[in-house]
Amino acid sequence: MTVSVLRTADAWWVESAGRAARIATAATTTGRLLADRSAIEAALGNTDTDTVAVEHLDVISPVTRPCRVVAQMTNFESHVKDAGMDPASVPLTFFRKASASISGPFDDIVKPAHVQLLDYEVEIGLVIGRAIPVGTAISDSNLADVIAGLLVANDVSARDIQLPQTQFYEAKSYPSFTPVGPKLVLLNADELRRFGELRLRLRVNGEERQNSLVDGDMLYRPLQALQSLTQFQELASGDLILTGTPVGTALRAPSKPVEIIGNLLPPAVKWKAFFKRQAANPHYLQHGDVVEASVATDDGAIDLGTQHTTVRFA
Repeated sequence: MTVSVLRTADAWWVESAGRAARIATAATTTGRLLADRSAIEAALGNTDTDTVAVEHLDVISPVTRPCRVVAQMTNFESHVKDAGMDPASVPLTFFRKASASISGPFDDIVKPAHVQLLDYEVEIGLVIGRAIPVGTAISDSNLADVIAGLLVANDVSARDIQLPQTQFYEAKSYPSFTPVGPKLVLLNADELRRFGELRLRLRVNGEERQNSLVDGDMLYRPLQALQSLTQFQELASGDLILTGTPVGTALRAPSKPVEIIGNLLPPAVKWKAFFKRQAANPHYLQHGDVVEASVATDDGAIDLGTQHTTVRFA
């Protein structure tokens, strides 16, 4: 059975049936908590008299800062096709985000004043469970030792910064641009094998924008991603890996005729025309929008919970 870990400003908790038991640990970081498994197990044995209702907790991100935040790029076939690319030609690629962008599952998403096109991307986050030196051999047999658990993440993106400059780091690293949680769900090997059954959903003001099953859509699974990443990047317990988003973001690729014409224009003219069209797209996030992001198997056996964040313009 999965174990759901919650975090408040002053404590760590385990959740069961809507109630939470405090974990007796001195850990102040996600990595140190994951090393204190005996404390987590002990909290699971608490009786109802030692628990509180989860709804009474002020839950914050279960991933502490600083940490590494590494994200996979264009990793869902539906998203790749929507971007006008051929999935067969898309390599396994990564980019970094600043961990200062991590925020809680119920915190506001704050748009900087100079950003015009604010987009959303529901993703599954992998939380690393132990130190992984460069060159570590990762296989199906030890994958569950490497990945401690999963969580819901939103890779918020400033498209008008990202696209003309190909500047992923800045466009995705502003404070509040990585809402995480509400919980870190610890999995055993059998549960992790159900990764393909996870469904990603995102709604804006109750309107469904994204809904996709990992199976049949994700191009590069966690095993492939970690095998590639650890060829050049060491990882530590508590680091966060984002695994990509499916179709349904506000950003859409232009039609082929428009793309061909655009490629004939000087860059400044091309981007001016592109952003003029994008500005008319009502799917970009607006002040006061409520974003709900969730990940779960359809049978509910693995449920990473639901974020509720509100967009606020600075």
